[in-house]
Amino acid sequence: MDFKEIKELIRVFDKSELNKLKVKEGEFEVSMQKGFEGNTVVTTAAPVSAPVAAAPVPVATASAAPAAEAAPAISGDTINSPMVGTYYSSPSPESQPFVKEGDTIKQGQTLCILEAMKIMNEVEAEFDCKILKILVDNASPVEYDMPLFVVEKL
Repeated sequence: MDFKEIKELIRVFDKSELNKLKVKEGEFEVSMQKGFEGNTVVTTAAPVSAPVAAAPVPVATASAAPAAEAAPAISGDTINSPMVGTYYSSPSPESQPFVKEGDTIKQGQTLCILEAMKIMNEVEAEFDCKILKILVDNASPVEYDMPLFVVEKL
C-alpha cells in the first residue's frame, strides 16, 4: 500500500460506522480501531505507531455565544488539510517558514509539512495563488479537510 491509499483508508474508516478494521497486504498490515471517545487508533507492522485523535468539539453556552459570533467567517478560496496530523510551517524550528501571508505561490511549491504517524508529509500548492491568511498556528493539530490557508487564485 502506498501512502495515498493509507490516507484514503483512514479517511473512509473515520467516516464509517465501523469500529474496527484490519487490512493485510503481503507483509504490510494496518489495524484501526475507534476508541471510547470516537478516537481512531492506527497501528502498523512498523515499530512506531501513533494515535490519531479527533480534536475536542467546543460546546456552546450562553456565555460563549458572543465569543463565537466574534470569530470571523472564512471567505474566499482555501487550501485544506489532506489528512489528520500536526501542522508545521517550516522544515525545522530554526528555519524560515515555507510561506508567509502576502506571498505569491507557484503550483507545486511546498506550503507546509503535516506530520502523521511520525511521517513528515509536504503539502504542495495545487495551483498558483497568493496567501491571504494562514489559519493554523505552528505545531497545531489539524483535522482532515480543515482549512489551512485562505488564498486568492492567480
